[in-house]
Amino acid sequence: MQIAIDGPASAGKSTIAKIIAAKLNYVYTDTGAMYRAATWLARQNKIDYSDADGIAKLIKQFPISFRVESDKQHVLVAGHDISEDIRQPQISKNVSQVAALASVRDLLVQQQRQIAQENDVVMDGRDIGTTVLPDAQVKIFLVASVQERAYRRYLENKTRGIETPLSTIEDEIAARDYKDSHRQISPLKKASDAIEVDTTKLEINQVVEEILKIIHNKTNN
Repeated sequence: MQIAIDGPASAGKSTIAKIIAAKLNYVYTDTGAMYRAATWLARQNKIDYSDADGIAKLIKQFPISFRVESDKQHVLVAGHDISEDIRQPQISKNVSQVAALASVRDLLVQQQRQIAQENDVVMDGRDIGTTVLPDAQVKIFLVASVQERAYRRYLENKTRGIETPLSTIEDEIAARDYKDSHRQISPLKKASDAIEVDTTKLEINQVVEEILKIIHNKTNN
């Protein structure tokens, strides 16, 4: 069973996907974290963010993996936990550029499809329903206003001790939306058979209930 959840930055994809996966006892795959890990690898190794071959080589050399501990998913590179490191502003600012590199995407998409072939999955990202899992039984496209998404990111940053002005985050999210939707390879796009859910005015539990209803209707028809 494959459930694809797509949408722009900070629309709530990861939060919602984790809860849905836990409720259904499916494997959760955070594809965004994989691209963040690739960006982190480039930064750590002083590789230019436009160097596709250099970053692809690093991914092969230092495998990206996930580990669940006490209901929290950790992101590891060659066994080293980088869960917090990949959420820093420098990574957020540059991940779009790395995610647009063809050879990097090819490598990570292969890994994502392998996970989906071996498990019941809830996978979130920007091109899951269109590119990674085009035959997914359930496709959701989460949206929210730029202002709401910026405020969510602002609160998330504060819990991590990162102080970034709200207006700066709004500008960064708007710029990220443009980059993600205009990149040549696998742009952010709603799949033709995806169901759109606007989370702007909804609480997390309301979004979860809405999506569980969609999954129930899809799998019982």
